[in-house]
Amino acid sequence: MVKRFKKKYNKIQPLDLHGVKHADVPQLVEDYLFKYQEECPLKIITGNSNRMKQIVINIIKSHGFNYLDGDFYNRGYISVLN
Repeated sequence: MVKRFKKKYNKIQPLDLHGVKHADVPQLVEDYLFKYQEECPLKIITGNSNRMKQIVINIIKSHGFNYLDGDFYNRGYISVLN
């Protein structure tokens, strides 16, 4: 009898920015991006704050990553693609 082993993948937890001050966001996002850059796609939960989204998008762009801004049903997150 052959046993099959399922490979378990370590799923990267999304970075949740709920309750984080806008001033603290750049450092948190940069640390998260560089720590897990080989594990893309990554998910950053921003909530619906346009200011928070813009801060995160500016950081993502400045480091040359591509991103998607949420989906049709949930606009409160950003997916970092590579």
